[in-house]
Amino acid sequence: MSTALRPSACPGLLRIVQALDGGICRIKLNGGSISAAQADAVADAAERYAGGVIEATNRANLQIRGIGREETALIDSLLAAGLGPRTAAGDDVRNLMLSPSAGIDRQMLFDTRPLAEQILTSLQSHERFHGLSAKFALQLDGGEALAMLEHHHDLWLSAVEQNGECLLAFGLAGCPTDVALGAVRLEHGHALVIAVLERFLDLARPELTRLRHLLAEYPLAGFVAQLAERVPLLSIASVPRTVSGVLHIGAHPQREAGRVYIGAVPTLGRLDPAMLRGAAQLAREKGDGTLRFTPWQSLLLPTIHEDDAAEVIHSLENLGLRCSSDDALTHVIACTGSAGCGKGVSDTKSDALQLAALLQRHDQILNVHLSGCPRSCAAAHVAPFTLLAVSPGHYDLYFRDAAQPGFGALHARNLTIEAVATLLDARSRSPLDA
Repeated sequence: MSTALRPSACPGLLRIVQALDGGICRIKLNGGSISAAQADAVADAAERYAGGVIEATNRANLQIRGIGREETALIDSLLAAGLGPRTAAGDDVRNLMLSPSAGIDRQMLFDTRPLAEQILTSLQSHERFHGLSAKFALQLDGGEALAMLEHHHDLWLSAVEQNGECLLAFGLAGCPTDVALGAVRLEHGHALVIAVLERFLDLARPELTRLRHLLAEYPLAGFVAQLAERVPLLSIASVPRTVSGVLHIGAHPQREAGRVYIGAVPTLGRLDPAMLRGAAQLAREKGDGTLRFTPWQSLLLPTIHEDDAAEVIHSLENLGLRCSSDDALTHVIACTGSAGCGKGVSDTKSDALQLAALLQRHDQILNVHLSGCPRSCAAAHVAPFTLLAVSPGHYDLYFRDAAQPGFGALHARNLTIEAVATLLDARSRSPLDA
C-alpha cells in the first residue's frame, strides 16, 4: 500500500510557483463558482501584490500571475476571503469539475452540487487522500447541456436515465463521451468515489500519479471487480454523451422561467482587476451575486432576468469581455508563451491575436489552440487545430485525429501565422473537406 505524497510543481493557493513574469498562484473554485465579494478580493490581490494579470483556467479555476515579494500577504488576503481549502494539505486535491450550469441547466437530470460538496469535503478532510497527485482529477456531470465532455479525468460520473431512474454512469481514465463501465444509484455516488480513490492508493506506487498509469499495468476488469465488492454496481445500456454546441457564450435560458445565464470570454483567458470587479458588480446588481468560471476559460453570470440580458451583455462588452460566438477570438486559446514561461518557444498570446484577426477577416470561426511547447498547458483536450511552436512566430500545424496520439495528425511544418491563416481558410472552403 502506498501512502507516499506525490510531489507537484503545479501552483496552488498555498504554493506560489515562479515563472518568467513572476510568481503564479492558482485559486481552486468549488464547482467553478465564486461570490462577487470573493471576486473583488481576487482583483484586489492581483492589483496590490502582483502584476494585475488574472487568468481563467481550463479547469474553471483562477490564477494570479506576476506575484512579487509579498506572497504571504497575497495568500492571507485570499484565505481571508474564504478561497482556501479546509486543510492546508487538502488544497492540491480539490480537483472536481462540474458543469458551469450545475443546478440551473434546463437539461440537467439532477443538481450535482450537494454531492460535489460531499466529495470535496472528503477529499480535503481525509488525510489519506492528500497522497493523491495534484493532477488527479474527477468529473461529476449531471446531464447538463453546458458541459465540458472532452477533458480526460481519472474518474468521471455522468447522470443518465434508465427505466425511469436517474443513475450515475462512470468510467476511469477517460471522459463521458466514452462507453461507461457501469453505473451506481445516486445515493451510492459518494461511496463509489471513495472506493476508487482508496483502491488507487492501495495499488499505485508513488511514481504512478494517474489512474491511466495504474491501468497500464493492472487489469481494468480486476479493478472494477474490486469496486463491485464495496459498491453495488449496475449494468448500463446508455449511449455515451455527445458534445453540445457553443453554450458558454452569450445569453441562454435557465431552468427557472424568465432567467438566463450570460457567458462572456476574456481575451485569451486573461482578465484585469477592473474586468473582474465590473463583472462582480453586475452579478450583484443583475444576478444572484455569484460568477461561475468555465473550462473554456470564460465566465458566466447566472440568474439574470431575461429583460436585462441585452443591458448586461452591453456592460460586459464595455468591460472588454466578449459575448458573441461570431467573434473569432472566443474560439482561440493560447498558453502564456515565451513572454511569461521559460519553456515557451514563441509569444503565443501575441501570435494568437494575429491569427484571430486574420481568421475574422476571412469570416472563419475555428477552434484553434496555440501551444508554446509540447506540454499543452492551455488545453486539457485535443483541439480541432493545434499550432505547436517550433521557433519564434513559427508553428507546426496538427489536425485532430482520434487515431493519432498527442495533438493528432501533423499537417504542415514551420508555418508563419499568415501561412496558417491562409491554409485554414483554404481548407474550410474546399468542397473536398469533410
